[in-house]
Amino acid sequence: MTREIPERGLQIIKDRFDAEIWSEYAPPPKHVIIEKAANVDALASLLSDKIDAEVFDAAPNLKIVAQLAVGYDNIDVKEATKRGIYVTNTPGVLTETTADFAWALLMATARRVTEADNYVRSGKWKVGWHPSMLLGRDVYGATIGIVGAGRIGAAVARRAKGFNMKILFYDVVPRPELEQELGAESVDLETLLQESDFVCVHVPLLKATRHLMNEERLSLMKRTAYLINNSRGPVVDEKALYNALKKGRIAGAGIDVFEQEPTPADNPLLTLDNIVVAPHISSASHETRSKMAKMVSDNLVAFFEGRRPPNLVNPEVLKMKPPSKH
Repeated sequence: MTREIPERGLQIIKDRFDAEIWSEYAPPPKHVIIEKAANVDALASLLSDKIDAEVFDAAPNLKIVAQLAVGYDNIDVKEATKRGIYVTNTPGVLTETTADFAWALLMATARRVTEADNYVRSGKWKVGWHPSMLLGRDVYGATIGIVGAGRIGAAVARRAKGFNMKILFYDVVPRPELEQELGAESVDLETLLQESDFVCVHVPLLKATRHLMNEERLSLMKRTAYLINNSRGPVVDEKALYNALKKGRIAGAGIDVFEQEPTPADNPLLTLDNIVVAPHISSASHETRSKMAKMVSDNLVAFFEGRRPPNLVNPEVLKMKPPSKH
């Protein structure tokens, strides 16, 4: 296990398996993963762990990689499948928690919460009240544009309904249920960017979505609009975002994910006042992380009992190597 996960799942794994757990807060270096994988049947990983052919080559007994995350672009799933290795993840359980945090970013950005916090703490608050002090933007009744209307995007849209917002969405998959349930409107990406007051990005990291929000697309947004991203960092071109924020081409941004994580302390984005940042904590609630840990243990137990893991991301592997009791 490349990290100590919450107790609800950890205890099950300790009870059922001979488990070695990386105890440090920071992730294990790649060479340590390779070394430790040499004799294991299973590997429990996180997004920060690069699990690729180099790891598989060093792990002749490896049968399953159980990831504590929804995303799994850190794992070479194609290579795992080719070798008959199962890959699992922890989807669904963090949908509402992540949607909550998207709204935390949206509200904090629109109403300049972190700026206000710093204003008070730094002793700049010298006048009790002024009509132009730290003016933000209304959320209620505004237009929200959701890029990627899957589970999390849909959950964000449902919250927007409570704020009486006009809901636009763009997705490569038809989402008629959102149109029927919420009165949301399916539009092309260009229209969404041009008309939205808040653009919320909720797409997976794929070749087609890398730098989806680039200079060209950011330039389509209103100068008064805000970008919210708590999907994956590389979906947004950080250099283009910095320029857009610095030059006032958009009003602000709220991001929980970066192209490089942890982001360097000298990242130019961190010098700007009109951006709210967080260290990839969208699913970081006690309840959700506990459920995710339990899902990791459920996937592992199911596999080693000869059952299909509940959250198998490469079902093609079943044609090659059905689960058998170990």
